[in-house]
Amino acid sequence: MRITFILMLAALMACQTTQQPVTVESSDFDQYLSVLASDSLQGRKPFTQGEELTVDYLKSEMQSMGVEPGNGDSYYQKVPMVEITGHPSEDMNIVGKGTSVDLKLDKDFVLTTQREEEKLTLNGSELVFCGYGIVAPEYGKNDYAGIDMHGKTALVLVNDPGFRQDDSVYFKGNTMTYYGRWTYKYEEGARQGADAVIIIHETNMAGYPWFVVQSGWSGARLGLRSENKNADKCAMESWITLDAAKRIMEAAGVDFAQLIQNAKKPDFKPQTLGMTVSASLENTFKYDESRNVVGKITGSTRPDEYILYSAHWDHFGIGKAVDGDSIYNGALDNGSGTAGLLAIANAFTKLPKAPDRSVIFLFVTGEEQGLLGSQYYAEHPIYPIPHTIADINMDGLNPNGPMKDLTITGLGQSDMDDIAKEEAAKQGRYILGEQEPEKGFFYRSDHFNFAKVGVPALFAQGGYDHAEKGREYAMEKQKDYTANRYHKPQDEYDKATWDLRGIQQDMQLFFNIGVRLADGQEMPQWKANSEFRARREADLKLLD
Repeated sequence: MRITFILMLAALMACQTTQQPVTVESSDFDQYLSVLASDSLQGRKPFTQGEELTVDYLKSEMQSMGVEPGNGDSYYQKVPMVEITGHPSEDMNIVGKGTSVDLKLDKDFVLTTQREEEKLTLNGSELVFCGYGIVAPEYGKNDYAGIDMHGKTALVLVNDPGFRQDDSVYFKGNTMTYYGRWTYKYEEGARQGADAVIIIHETNMAGYPWFVVQSGWSGARLGLRSENKNADKCAMESWITLDAAKRIMEAAGVDFAQLIQNAKKPDFKPQTLGMTVSASLENTFKYDESRNVVGKITGSTRPDEYILYSAHWDHFGIGKAVDGDSIYNGALDNGSGTAGLLAIANAFTKLPKAPDRSVIFLFVTGEEQGLLGSQYYAEHPIYPIPHTIADINMDGLNPNGPMKDLTITGLGQSDMDDIAKEEAAKQGRYILGEQEPEKGFFYRSDHFNFAKVGVPALFAQGGYDHAEKGREYAMEKQKDYTANRYHKPQDEYDKATWDLRGIQQDMQLFFNIGVRLADGQEMPQWKANSEFRARREADLKLLD
C-alpha cells in the first residue's frame, strides 16, 4: 500500500460515511462493567489471578460478538515483564551540618527501583537540589548545569517551571509539559548519572494526593524486561512529602521558598545542600508475561489501513485496606474505558457491512505501572505504525450524566481534534480544552505512547459542563472523585449513583468518529506546532 501526500491533502475533502447509524448501547456497557469492576476480578492486576480472569473475559466477549482475533489466530499479545517487590528500609536518613532528619517509610517517603538487583544501598550520597530536574535546551534551561551527578542524589520539584506563572509560553504556563512528569525526572536523573532521584510531592503540582503515591509506589511494581536489567536506570527512585522536604531544607539552613523561586528561572544552577542521604532497598523478582488483548474487524476494501481503539484493562489488584476494603476495583479507572471499548466493538459488529478500513480493539496491560502495555505495543506493533490512521483512547468515562462539553486533552495537537469537534457538534456539544492542564493528563494515558511514534491520537471525554446542572456541579463531581475514590478501593461501580447517559453520549461519539475514519478517506495529521509531527512525516515519506 502507498500512502501519498496527495491522499493526505485529499483528506480535507473526504467523503462522510454512508453506513446506517448504529447505537452504542448503555445496557451493553452496564453488563460489561458489572463484571469488570466486580470483586471477582480481584482488581485486575497484572501477574495475578485477576489478570487471568480479566483477559479471559475480554477474549470470550469478543469471540461471542464475532470480533476476530487481533494477533494472527490469537486474541493476545504477550508482554514480557518483571515484577519487582521492593522492601525499603524503614528510615531514610538525611545527615549533615551537625544535625539529621529521619524520614519514615510511607509517612514521609516511598522508595522503589527499576533495576533488577537484589540489594541497593545509598550510603551517604550527597544531596543536591536540582530544581525541577529538567534539561530543556528549547527553553534555555539546564537544572544540572555545571555538576557531575555521579555519586549524588537529586532532590527535585514535581511539575515544571511554567506552573502558576503569568508567562503562558515559558514551559506552556499552567499546561504541564512532559518535563513535568515524574517519569521524565527519573529518566533525566539516570542520564545525568545520579545515584537516585527524589521528587518532592505537592498535591496541587502533582495533580493527586499523597495517598496515590503511597498506593502506587509500594509493594510489587511492574516494568518491561530489558537485556541490561535496567542497569541504565537510577539505583533508586523516590518521592517525599512536602513536609519532609521542608524539614530537610530547614536542617540545611536553606530558604526553601527562595529556592523554589530560583528554580523557575532559566539561569538556575543546582545547589548542594551540605547533607547526605542513606537508605537501602532489598528486592525479589518474578519474571512472566502479561497480555495485551487484541480484537479486529477486517476492512472490506482497505484492510491494510487501521483505525485503533485503546483502553487499559489493568488496575491495582488487592492492596492496602481503606475503610476495611482492600480490593481496588478500578470501576472508573479504567473499568469504564474497557467496558466502553467492548460496547463499541459490539456496535461495529452490528454495521450493515464491514468498514472499508480495518478496526483494531486494543486492551492494554500495565498502564498503572507506567503505560507499559501501550509502550510495548508501540515498540512491537502487530500492525504497521505508518498504516495506523489514528488512535482513539478511552480512560475514565464520565459517570455523571450528559454533558454539553467534550473536553479534549492536548487540544490543538492534531486533526483528530477537528474531527471530534464536528462530531460533537452533531450531538449539540462544544469543545473544551483541558480544565486542569497543570495535571499533565496528556502524558498519563496510553494514547501518549501512540503519539510518540507518530499516530494521531484522541483522548477526550465530557465532564465539565453538565447539560442539566451546569459547570459548577460537574467540576465538583470531578474534584470529589479525585479526593475520595481515585486509586482507592472506593472506585466502585454503583448503579444507584452512576448516570450512564453521559457515558453513552461519549461512546456514541467515539464510535461515530471510528466509523467515519474507517469508511472515509481522511488521513488525520499532527498540527504544524506539534512535537509529534516530525515522526509521522518521516514514516509517511518512507511509504511514498
